[in-house]
Amino acid sequence: MSNIVFNWTDGSNKDFGEFYKKTEEYYSKMVGGIENRRAFVPYNNSDAIPDVLIAYSDDSAVACAGLKRYSDSDVEIKRVWVEPEYRGRHIAQDIMKYIEDKARELGYKRTILQTREIMEDAVGLYTKLGYSKIEKYPPYDNLSGAVCMAKEL
Repeated sequence: MSNIVFNWTDGSNKDFGEFYKKTEEYYSKMVGGIENRRAFVPYNNSDAIPDVLIAYSDDSAVACAGLKRYSDSDVEIKRVWVEPEYRGRHIAQDIMKYIEDKARELGYKRTILQTREIMEDAVGLYTKLGYSKIEKYPPYDNLSGAVCMAKEL
């Protein structure tokens, strides 16, 4: 297994842009098409994510996650993704640790995120890492199947 190297960048990064496209396709397929997500796409603009962490293996981007300000005290974790062939290697756990450390460094008190009930592996990972389900926050408050979670830092 190759070494994983983590690099901070922003939402304009080319590799993150590729992950953004993959995640958009994945999420749209999951809910039966882009038309079922169209109202939420404006909230997921990759360029609007100022702090992005990308994991590389042998110079290939294999995973990512980002941080986006939600309020003075809360920062939203966006686009946690690990390429399928790299799953099961604890890369997502490592990314979440780095993301949480960065959130603390930036002065946030809590990380929040949104996932889906049908993404059982993601819900399980976040629960294992100390996240708890919270009331759905905008813009996900009317999204059927959405799960919102938070962790006090």
